[in-house]
Amino acid sequence: MRPILIAALLALPAAASAQNRALSVADSALIGRILLAEDRRDSSDAALADGARHANARVRTLAQRARGRIIDPRFVARDSLPTLPAPAVWPEPAWRLRLRGLTAQKNDCAALRMALADSAWPVRLRAADLVTAACSADNDLVATLREWIDALPTDASRRRAGGVSWHAAAHAGVALARVRPDEALARIGKLAPHRQWQVRMYAARAAAVLSDTLRLRALARDADDDVKEAAIESLARLTAHSDDDIYLAALGGQGAQAVRAAAIALKGSPRADVRAAVAATYGRWVARGNASARDARVALLEAAGRPASDDRSPPVHAELLPQVVALALGADIRLRVTMAPASGGGWFVVRLRGDVAPLMASRILALARAGYYDGLTWHRVEHDFVIQGGSPGANEYVGLPEFIRDELGTVPHARGTVGMSTRGHDTGDAQWFVNLRDNSRLGRDYTVFAEVIEGIGVVDGILEGDAIASIEEIQARRAEH
Repeated sequence: MRPILIAALLALPAAASAQNRALSVADSALIGRILLAEDRRDSSDAALADGARHANARVRTLAQRARGRIIDPRFVARDSLPTLPAPAVWPEPAWRLRLRGLTAQKNDCAALRMALADSAWPVRLRAADLVTAACSADNDLVATLREWIDALPTDASRRRAGGVSWHAAAHAGVALARVRPDEALARIGKLAPHRQWQVRMYAARAAAVLSDTLRLRALARDADDDVKEAAIESLARLTAHSDDDIYLAALGGQGAQAVRAAAIALKGSPRADVRAAVAATYGRWVARGNASARDARVALLEAAGRPASDDRSPPVHAELLPQVVALALGADIRLRVTMAPASGGGWFVVRLRGDVAPLMASRILALARAGYYDGLTWHRVEHDFVIQGGSPGANEYVGLPEFIRDELGTVPHARGTVGMSTRGHDTGDAQWFVNLRDNSRLGRDYTVFAEVIEGIGVVDGILEGDAIASIEEIQARRAEH
């Protein structure tokens, strides 16, 4: 551990060094020990007491914060700590106000029809998602949905900035299923075999609205596990255990999301062979040693009639990474997120908030340096809430094999801040979410580890499935005089 701590101290930028002239290499080593005790959740580590007695106020605060996070999962005493710098303030794009207003107009077919022609695609897609059977007599609205489906390109893997590719047809397919089921049955046939997996996933959602079990059975055997998950979830609601053969076959899949859906569908099955099958599948998933697959393992346990408490999650491996001490002392470390040209291109910059979450920030930095995020996507996009991405499986159930601890703090989940996705306390899976609006309620459960400092417009323009070309460390710009 000591070589890492020394390297971290030497890596401190001049500004941080100037603020901490009284800190020595030994002090840096103590900070490292404090952080390691926090990561291990070890309240008995002598470093906490040594830090609490230290002459430097910053070291004392780090020790106090570490102890608080160890003994209280919600860290309710965090407001007693010194106030950290507030994140940048970003104005809202004008179109988001229009999008937000649609919720109050969801029963106004004329308003939704107008929104389908909005200048911003997020507003159009939201309007399609709000359309219900009450608008079935609005021929112009229905005509727009038909046009979107008919315009679906064969190669929907590319889109230009501000435009869409597969998105319009996919959302329109589900909307048309609600508005004109008879018409939708014919047009869903164009979506279900499409080469773009997201289109097939939306076809499964449309088939669920139509109670099209024949289509769902076919999609439940899809090669893509996200498509398979969507189809299985809907099919199970419609046919209960009549399709247990399909769910048993899905247990052999590689994606945690599909295995989880199959296990949930099999729960309570009257078949004698189900418990043995899910138990064997659970054993295989335990052997994988992937902490982020816990939801799939728990679903398998429950399908086998066992409690979730029987799950043998891999232990959290506590370690100190390079620059963790520098981050804890306020080093300005930035990452540039470059979007793939096929996803509209552009880039935005985040600054890691090591002052509040040094352990998490250092892990994200190490993953970015290793190219972990290159080529992954933003799989969840809620334009008035968050975007979420960085999953190797393009869904919320597949993440980093080792969990990342929470580091709850006083930095609010303001617009532009970046938080860590979790499946419960201390289950960070290395997926990012970027707050698109102020989401103060998230502060109780989710860690802020970075904030957007450039390119918020690119963030606002991201659509579901957009790919990350790269995330790379960049140097902070020198202040202009």
